Amino acid sequence: MTYSLDFRRHVLSVREKEGLTFAETATRFSVGVASLTRWAKSPEPKATREGRPRKVDLEKLAQDVRDHPDAYQYERAARFQVTPKAIWNGLRALGVTYEKIADAPEVGRSRAASPPREDCARSE
Repeated sequence: MTYSLDFRRHVLSVREKEGLTFAETATRFSVGVASLTRWAKSPEPKATREGRPRKVDLEKLAQDVRDHPDAYQYERAARFQVTPKAIWNGLRALGVTYEKIADAPEVGRSRAASPPREDCARSE
């Protein structure tokens, strides 16, 4: 929750008029000292983002999963020129899971990626 610009300016003007410290002003108005110091630099509230920016385009990653279902994450990371952790985060956001191939011999058992559920529903 952000405080309104009017409230911020009011608090700062009271602090200046009465010569209060940040701690005294924070106690009087029940706000944090860190908030007051930020407001003193710039009283306007900061714009917020809707979500974290992604290093990997999720549409391209989903297409890569369809094209290369048995690729390792480090191979995908090399194709996208990012870290394997970024690929892991992208696959997690897409809901991609890896399944063991049951009919393969136990020694040579491999894994294949299941494409995102949304993409499967669209292609039908």
